[in-house]
Amino acid sequence: MNTSKLFLAIIFLLFTFQAFSQTQVNFVKENYYKIDTTIQMRDGIKLYTVIYIPKQMPEPLPFLIERTPYSCGPYGDTNYARMIGPNPTLMKEKYIFVFQDVRGRYMSEGVNLEMTPLILSKSKKQIDENSDTYDTVDWLLKNIKNNNGRVGIYGISYPGFYATISLPNAHPAIKAVSPQAPVTDEFRGDDANHNGAFFLMDNFSFMNYFGAPRNAPVKDYSKTVFNFNIKDAYAFFNKLGPISNTQSKYFFNNSCVIWNEYLEHDTYDEYWKSRNISLHLNKIKIPTLVVGGWFDAEDLYGALQTYQSIEKGEINNNCKLVMGPWTHGAWESPEWKQYASHDFGSNTSKTFQDSIETHFFNFYLKDKDSFKISEATIFETGSNKWTSYSTWPPANTKKLTYFLSEKNMLSSTITNDTTYNEYISDPEKPVPYTAGIYGGRNNDYMAEDQRFAYSRPDVLYYQTGILEKDITVTGNINADLQVSITGTDADFIVKLIDVLPDNEPNFKNAPKGFQMAGYQRMVRAEVMRGKFRNSLEHPEPFESGKKTEVRLSLNDIAHTFKKGHKIMIQIQSSWFPLIDKNPQQFMRIPEAKEADFKKATIRIYHNSKIDLPVL
Repeated sequence: MNTSKLFLAIIFLLFTFQAFSQTQVNFVKENYYKIDTTIQMRDGIKLYTVIYIPKQMPEPLPFLIERTPYSCGPYGDTNYARMIGPNPTLMKEKYIFVFQDVRGRYMSEGVNLEMTPLILSKSKKQIDENSDTYDTVDWLLKNIKNNNGRVGIYGISYPGFYATISLPNAHPAIKAVSPQAPVTDEFRGDDANHNGAFFLMDNFSFMNYFGAPRNAPVKDYSKTVFNFNIKDAYAFFNKLGPISNTQSKYFFNNSCVIWNEYLEHDTYDEYWKSRNISLHLNKIKIPTLVVGGWFDAEDLYGALQTYQSIEKGEINNNCKLVMGPWTHGAWESPEWKQYASHDFGSNTSKTFQDSIETHFFNFYLKDKDSFKISEATIFETGSNKWTSYSTWPPANTKKLTYFLSEKNMLSSTITNDTTYNEYISDPEKPVPYTAGIYGGRNNDYMAEDQRFAYSRPDVLYYQTGILEKDITVTGNINADLQVSITGTDADFIVKLIDVLPDNEPNFKNAPKGFQMAGYQRMVRAEVMRGKFRNSLEHPEPFESGKKTEVRLSLNDIAHTFKKGHKIMIQIQSSWFPLIDKNPQQFMRIPEAKEADFKKATIRIYHNSKIDLPVL
């Protein structure tokens, strides 16, 4: 496209978006009254709350609440949001929509804590996010007229955590809750760490914004913790060096409370355990709709773990799971038909909004519509279809085991338990997580072509022959690696990949020059920081040169490897700068210095295996 045409296209898109936005704002103004107020909590702290009340109320209506650390603005009775509620269909339904700045954020008073721990048995004066939700609901019921006594709560990501924490010892008026991509356990699998490996790049940029200090309630945080402009994240973080350098005068400089806590608590200690809300979901009977995305780079684990915790805790629960082909919160998009090189063939977000989410809240809060979905409503990638299951993971799967064998093969039997492949892991030249040059995270990396990695000498790969029939994998993937290392610690990244055939056609609207032939499309990947292989609480060093077992679970998938494709596994020991560098010496990594980072020879023995749950 030439420059003039590109300019005209951008102007057209901006005009279209502005016109759409104005239409939405006008709808909200024309159909809702807006009230900005504060609600006092039991300890005297006031939380800023925005309430939208339908102008036409033929009958008492329920509340639909989102509590957020990301601002409930725009502030002021005459300033209206462009969009209220979780989706446009619900916005046009008649609800009393409530948005609230959580404690210590934006216009609310108090101090904000990272994932405020739940206090199950608290005195009348003790507070947490559960009590703040309870007090908010109680105030709304008593002070907003023409309500029907029912409350729904929803939220994505951090607001998803606030939705989840409303469930234990909930206010009796809460009748429906939807935690969506909820932050759940930040050491085991969500935003901060995965199996003890710190997610450096995302947290560095996020805490620069989120960790900015304030002296009093503010409508907008005027500045970040520090100023920086990253054009090439790989080069920037490689030059930065050890994570301890993030505390220099140029960056956090010990001024960000949460960043300090992250670096201080480098094992699964009480700091992390007390913030794991999934430990408190054992008696939940409130109708709950858990939502997650297969391509969610932040909180895929959180959605799956929240659902499983409710299922394990209460036999007579009423919890449903929806997993779609979405990135973080993409189910809220007006349209979601494609992601990376995937073409799903339908508007998956619209299906969710209109056929599931709207019916869920209408049914439980207004006695309207029907809500009859299966226990698990799952989008299956590869075949690109919605499927329904009576349990999740499905109960009728069989274990398909592949051994990482000689000649780069995935074999159904052990060929030799003494032979191995090896590579040198060099902290100065870590394996990148993506092929391109990006200042921030490449949001397509979870389905990216992995050919850039498999050709590196520090990445091992194993693959099947050409599949003679479709293989549908649904549920949790487990890897059992037999390894030895020359250092005393190392990371292990396992990637499950769908290798497309050499005659694979391009997807719809593929960029010019793009080729799907031979594409190594990542389906799932996970990291285990080796010292946590036996316990996240009590790390252990490796004995240099000794054969050692490292087991890790990859998050669930629902994917069909089509006939004519191949299944591939890749193994590596860095994934940079997605995760921080491991010095490959047993130590507190936040205290590591330049000289502590050593090369290590990693051996993967041929009796290592991966177990796939197959329908």
